[in-house]
Amino acid sequence: MNESIPVSRTTDHGTARLMPDVNRERAWLLTVDGAPQSYVDLDDPAYLEFEYARRLGHVLDTVAETGRPLDVVHLGGGALTLPRYVAATRPGSRQDVVEADRGLLELVTERLPLPAGSGIALHAADAREWLRTAPDDRADVLIADVFGGSRVPAHLTTLAYVRTAERVLRPDGVYLANLADAAPFGFLRSQLATLAVVFEEVALVAEPAVLRGRRFGNVVVAASHRPLDTAALARRTAADAFPARVEHGAAVRRFTGSARPVEDADAVPSPEPPDGAFGIG
Repeated sequence: MNESIPVSRTTDHGTARLMPDVNRERAWLLTVDGAPQSYVDLDDPAYLEFEYARRLGHVLDTVAETGRPLDVVHLGGGALTLPRYVAATRPGSRQDVVEADRGLLELVTERLPLPAGSGIALHAADAREWLRTAPDDRADVLIADVFGGSRVPAHLTTLAYVRTAERVLRPDGVYLANLADAAPFGFLRSQLATLAVVFEEVALVAEPAVLRGRRFGNVVVAASHRPLDTAALARRTAADAFPARVEHGAAVRRFTGSARPVEDADAVPSPEPPDGAFGIG
């Protein structure tokens, strides 16, 4: 872009707005219907502004040796922050981004273009439908960061959906999801119960204040068939500017409690955030 001026456009699923960061020359904030969705610095794609994005980045950094290329599927596109991060930190990675809002994809790629040879393929499609037709064992990592406005859509919360995602992952692959909830954590507990049916290992990363029920917030969940490097992940998240806690094993099972897996017939979106929960500034 030649001018750092705000851009607003009505897309398929809402009103998207790109706003420049006055403190970073080529950095941009994406909002959809006023809700912050993504932040990206075109000059420094390894820079992650949002806390939840940094936590997803910490997991990505620990799933394989440093710099090793990965095959990654991203459900939810936003400003393509995490795909850019993977391309920068793991050159040669092959990535698929699935975004239901074609207009949003067009806006982002027009105003914040991907570098040549990024290895990032874009698909304008519903996430679950795209997974249904994807081949088995396609990905090392699958990241679900899909929000309709400020809520995770109901059809991406169910056991049938998780089984489909697991099929697309390789046997040692890792499933990651960005979720949001608050006490008494009915939604989050149901998601942990759903993942535990399919995967042997489930861990979560969140600020202590969120886990103690003091406020609404994001929770990053990781699941796999193999042990996760929770020690390395805990070191990274503890050293963050906004430290987070890593829970796994028995602690996650206790937190999940008696929650039941979610079937398609019972699925609901994640809870509506309270006013100001994800505000700007």
